[in-house]
Amino acid sequence: MADHNIHIISFDIPFPANYGGVIDIYYKLKALHERGVKVHLHCFEYNREPAPQMELLCEEVHYYPRKTGLIPNLSLLPYIVVSRKSEKMIKTLLKDDYPILFEGMHSCYHLSDPRLKGRVKVYRESNIEHQYYHHLARAESSISRKLYYSTEAVRLKWFEKKLRHADLMLVVSKMDEQHLKDRFPDKKVQFLPSFHREEKVSILPGKGSYALYHGKLSIVENQQAAAYLVQQVWDDSMPELIIAGLNPSTHMKRMVEKRPNIRLMTDLPEKEMDELIRHAHVNILVTFQPTGLKLKLLHALFSGRFCIVNPLMLTGTNLDHLCLVGNDPDTLRQYVHETFHNEFLPEMIETRAEFLNSSYGNKKNCQLLLEYVNL
Repeated sequence: MADHNIHIISFDIPFPANYGGVIDIYYKLKALHERGVKVHLHCFEYNREPAPQMELLCEEVHYYPRKTGLIPNLSLLPYIVVSRKSEKMIKTLLKDDYPILFEGMHSCYHLSDPRLKGRVKVYRESNIEHQYYHHLARAESSISRKLYYSTEAVRLKWFEKKLRHADLMLVVSKMDEQHLKDRFPDKKVQFLPSFHREEKVSILPGKGSYALYHGKLSIVENQQAAAYLVQQVWDDSMPELIIAGLNPSTHMKRMVEKRPNIRLMTDLPEKEMDELIRHAHVNILVTFQPTGLKLKLLHALFSGRFCIVNPLMLTGTNLDHLCLVGNDPDTLRQYVHETFHNEFLPEMIETRAEFLNSSYGNKKNCQLLLEYVNL
């Protein structure tokens, strides 16, 4: 295995691994490193500093500036794609014939480059991007951002045809797998769950004293979910709800400040967030976007006790039997009240661990990745 090499093109610097897309990349790098694979990492740099930590996991790390601003936005190509083109990167890729893994559609500008003809090219899907941007547009209140998301959704839908240049597509959810199989019936499409930082199930038995919603609160999708819980689900008869995450809006702060049984905790260090998840009696997670795999759901299932979700949180995951699923405020409220009368038992932990380790374990999925890419 020590002589096996792969290029990975990352849309962002994957450290710190503190949001969805980069979590999958970072822990994939870690799993490949542990198997002795030499990773040649290519990162597009913006809003994050180069990370020396990557040198410990990779054979080499290359950084390229992302070309942001007005001019890339005037292109007919998606802004998230055209802003990540690099002639310097292509020249580096052409120095050998190793397989190339393109992380997300963001990184796929060069997927159809004729100079890469004959190379093994793998597309790692994280969302059906035009659907994701369409949902962002619907949730956005700002006219300018709504216009950007709508325009980007159209461009991404058109650009999706470029994925036919990939030899293999690795998808994070069963629903996305079906979409790409329907779109590209002659291409190999494989379900490969996201990599994540849970090495083992670490759930505490017994009871907690609060419910928890967590997420990056600057993202429209998460703002919408948190507001739904505060305004439509939670009432004064319910246990304490903690909403925890990065960069909440002023509106979110005002929404919570007058509610005696709802508390906002912001910008917590990773260790404190982990402890919040483990000690919560209930992790409640809702979404209004049926796209991708929600990594925070995996985190909650590996580390937390009861998990209450809405159906869209589970789309394409096969995790339904590990959660309590409610499709409306009354049902979610009922599940919260019911679970606070129950303890999380050791046998519940064993059942969850057995399934998660067999289907969502990083070591198992790293082995599948190596088999799919023939490394």
